[in-house]
Amino acid sequence: MVRAGIAGLLATEPDFEVVGEAESGETALGIAATLRPDVVLMDLRMPGMGGVEATRRLTRSADPAPDPAPRVLIFTTYEEDDQILAAIEAGANGYLVKAAPAEELAAGVRAVAAGQTVLAPSIAVQLVARAHSGAERREEPGPRLTAREVEILRLVATGMSNPEIAAALFIGESTVKTHLLRTFEKLGVSDRTRAVTRAMECGIL
Repeated sequence: MVRAGIAGLLATEPDFEVVGEAESGETALGIAATLRPDVVLMDLRMPGMGGVEATRRLTRSADPAPDPAPRVLIFTTYEEDDQILAAIEAGANGYLVKAAPAEELAAGVRAVAAGQTVLAPSIAVQLVARAHSGAERREEPGPRLTAREVEILRLVATGMSNPEIAAALFIGESTVKTHLLRTFEKLGVSDRTRAVTRAMECGIL
């Protein structure tokens, strides 16, 4: 009933097309392999394979462009630190809770589809708190980012796209991309979402 309600809600958006539904992680993988959706809205706890493992397989198994892996937006009732980090480390591009209003869910799907990172405010607070706690326990220094790299990463964390960051900082979009690639390399990550969470863990953000 919940899944049908969410699908019905999304189907009312003029720029959305709901192409499939799944009751388990295994089913989601099979449907996604056939339908190749742009975005997968993923719960965490389901019968059989859970959302974290399904996310990991979805984001790792797709062929290279022009047929890239779908972007995954976690949409769940669970807000535990370990679940949040596990989902993001598995490749999720965003994390919203089911208490979110309908307009926030729709905006989150659009943002994730556009390559942005989406975190519910309560989730962002928990990640920051965890990062600060981890920073206090660390003895070895973390990756060293330049002031500009940190500045750009802060804007990424707010959900801004590369063109928006370029306009805000009065630099070229290619310059933004170059800084982000260097940041990814220093942090040992491969995408924007994990860069933000890794920077939080290291106390950089």
